[in-house]
Amino acid sequence: MAVCVIPARGGSKRIPHKNIKPFCGQPMIAWSIKAAQASGVFDQIVVSTDDDQIAQIAQSYGADVPFRRDAVLSDDHAPTVPVIADATERLALAAETPVCCLYATAPFVEADDIAQGLATLRDQAASYVMAVTTFPFPIQRALRRSEGGAVQMFDASTMQTRSQDLEEAWHDAGQFYWATVETWQSGRGVFEQGAHGVALPRHRVQDIDTTEDWIRAEYLKRALDAQAADH
Repeated sequence: MAVCVIPARGGSKRIPHKNIKPFCGQPMIAWSIKAAQASGVFDQIVVSTDDDQIAQIAQSYGADVPFRRDAVLSDDHAPTVPVIADATERLALAAETPVCCLYATAPFVEADDIAQGLATLRDQAASYVMAVTTFPFPIQRALRRSEGGAVQMFDASTMQTRSQDLEEAWHDAGQFYWATVETWQSGRGVFEQGAHGVALPRHRVQDIDTTEDWIRAEYLKRALDAQAADH
């Protein structure tokens, strides 16, 4: 048995109603629900929300909404781990059950990546498994900039090192996280030792926090879908 939990609170401020705003022809959350369904690995797909409109739309796309999330877990500062732990407790899941937290704003997530995450969790006995991708520029060459505009390297010792000789760095893709119920309920951080990553290409990773992000993501999504249709 495996369960998908999609956290989708109703109080988004930078992009109002972000989780259900139309994105390339359907509510944003629908992309995540459909990817979860297409993965074929879930016995149940649950949306954790405090919002009745989100609940109604999620149910119309085939997700379950068996409870409403408490207000204390629905503000701007509520971390992901307690939200998923809360859902596992409400669903009375066994400790060994694999649970995937799948973000509602992940329109580039693919079913095969979700399934690979579950396989990695089992094969590697990982604490958490998440989607990751590489930084497009060496982080060792990062600059800090003062209020006056002056720039300075964070680590000047790498100035003369060829970029191809610098260690490649990865970051969280912000799509999904796998762990067992026991791990979710332990409160253990997702980046602690024992975590594994499912590698994604950079063109399928896009944070969507601002209107500019949203517009860029729609352009990218349409381009990727058109390319897929041609093949």
